[in-house]
Amino acid sequence: MSTTYHGDTGDGPGGGTDDPSAGPRSRQALRIVLADDERMVRTALRAILGAEDDMEVVGEAATGAEAVPLIRRLRPDIVLMDVRMPEIDGIRATEQVLAGMDRPPRIIVVTTFENDAYVYDALRVGASGFLLKRSGAEDLVQAVRLVARSDSLLFPAAVRRLAARHAGERAARDTVRELRARLSERERAVLRLMTAGLTNAEIAERLGVGPATVKTHVAGVLAKLGVRDRTQAVIAAYECGFVRRGDGLVGGAP
Repeated sequence: MSTTYHGDTGDGPGGGTDDPSAGPRSRQALRIVLADDERMVRTALRAILGAEDDMEVVGEAATGAEAVPLIRRLRPDIVLMDVRMPEIDGIRATEQVLAGMDRPPRIIVVTTFENDAYVYDALRVGASGFLLKRSGAEDLVQAVRLVARSDSLLFPAAVRRLAARHAGERAARDTVRELRARLSERERAVLRLMTAGLTNAEIAERLGVGPATVKTHVAGVLAKLGVRDRTQAVIAAYECGFVRRGDGLVGGAP
């Protein structure tokens, strides 16, 4: 299967190079790699994202096996990763990228089906969120910006549905007792509000503290749970039973 490497060779409309700091746009632009085995999908994603002043598509790959070394070389900020690809699927590619880089990108897995177990496994190994292939241009752009900011969940209701559906199928990292013991009372409250999809600013308002304090608590939760980001924290909360399907998630701390 052929692959187009705009970020790898410097050819094509992306104008990317092997130098992660190079490119036709501002250094503040989000650098994005696309990994999907369908050329038409990559072309559509490039057209949408490339039209934004704060985004630049620097590379494309058609298989997971091609995506992993490209991402390691180009060191993008964001990767849009098809969850089902030849050779290495999006789950294993995500896992390899996150394990092999000191400052890995944030990965959004792209899928046709919302409740796909493949998507859940990709989130479980460290993807920051998922996006449906039928999503509109505005949703795509907003998703990339939100994941780059990393201060809230991407499509929290969909993540909760996915976690509630598949959590019982995987072995939990911790028991609920271990999770409660590991986190302080305030950290447990923050985790519950994170699970509800609140941003740091919204959590700060709810708890009557400053955003910087919330950011510190979020970092503490992630470190103590041994997870990379909010999405993994939500999955850990569901898998151990700290949060269950139907819980009133914004009513306060457990």
